[in-house]
This record gives sequence, structure tokens and C-alpha cells, in this order.
Amino acid sequence: MPYVNKPRPYKHEYETYDGTPAVKKKRAERNKARRIMEEAGLVHKGDGKDVDHKKPLSKGGKTTRSNLRVKSATDNRSYARRSDHGVK
Repeated sequence: MPYVNKPRPYKHEYETYDGTPAVKKKRAERNKARRIMEEAGLVHKGDGKDVDHKKPLSKGGKTTRSNLRVKSATDNRSYARRSDHGVK
């Protein structure tokens, strides 16, 4: 636990990671995918489901209805990942 006796530097984390253009673009794509599936009535806020890209964005997939599916959060987050968090 790296922050046992000191506060976590949220502002620094945002400036160095969460606020970078690449991360913002990925977050926007995830939000867009969720919105598409919510409009289709397949997921709802707080239902514990994830929207998954059949062909991952990191492998050239697009955020279109035909490339999206609903999976449980456990199943969707269990893929083997590379160090850059992309799917192997």
C-alpha cells in the first residue's frame, strides 16, 4: 500500500495520466459504447454489466452497435492483458 501514511496525490495522477488526451479519448469511446447500449435498452445504470467490444479498439475495432455486446463485469475484465492494459 503506497499511500499508508500520506494522502494520495489525485491532482498529480490526473495531470500525468487521467487528463492526457489519449486517456480522455479512450474514456470517451467507452462512454459512447455504453450510451449506444443504453439507448438500445440492453444495459441500465447500476446493473453490474459491462459493454464489451467484440473486436477490441486496440486491435482496430470500432464503436458501432454491431461490434458491441453486453457481458458481466467479471467476464469482461478477466481477459489477459499486456502491460499497456490492451488485450493480448
